[in-house]
Amino acid sequence: MTQQVTITTESDLAMRPLVEAAIQNEKKLVMHGIGRTEERLAEFEKMFGMSSKDFAQRFFAGELEESLDFIEWSMEIRALQLLQEQYQALNEARVD
Repeated sequence: MTQQVTITTESDLAMRPLVEAAIQNEKKLVMHGIGRTEERLAEFEKMFGMSSKDFAQRFFAGELEESLDFIEWSMEIRALQLLQEQYQALNEARVD
């Protein structure tokens, strides 16, 4: 799906470089979030001796009892998915 955003301003400053810089900065922030989330997932994997993929399959199939750690782990998995989607969207953005 293609989306288009129009920015209007009365400022004399050129907006294109500002928007491009904002996108690049946001990409860096999202990548930092991805790194931190991946570190947190690695902690859970080490703590419980299974990959996040295996955990998610078992947890969402109801094979594992809910605990605070498991709920937090599932939230970190979802956070990683959202951050990756955001990064992809930012990475594909073009400023024309």
